Amino acid sequence: MLGVRVVIAESFERIHRSNLIGMGILPLEFAPGVTRKTLGLTGEERISIAGLQALMPGATVDVTLTDSQGNAQVIQTRCRIDTSNELTYYQHGGILHYVIRKML
Repeated sequence: MLGVRVVIAESFERIHRSNLIGMGILPLEFAPGVTRKTLGLTGEERISIAGLQALMPGATVDVTLTDSQGNAQVIQTRCRIDTSNELTYYQHGGILHYVIRKML
């Protein structure tokens, strides 16, 4: 899927997580003990996310990280969309898009 905006982090403050969802950005959380450092990430990786059509609050989401040499690794992350309302906002591209669609 092209155009997916995502932030993958070790953890999220409640307000930051909520703000990301409100802007249509998917917050994903590394598994406990996993960090960008333990994965050896450089920022040059290509990221592919599977299963977005079946996204559910709190679900495990597989993320494929492919380095510049073509080596791929799949990691499991946790979807930090925590409620069905947040999922609805995310699916509409953020709360503003959701409200505008409801008004039309």
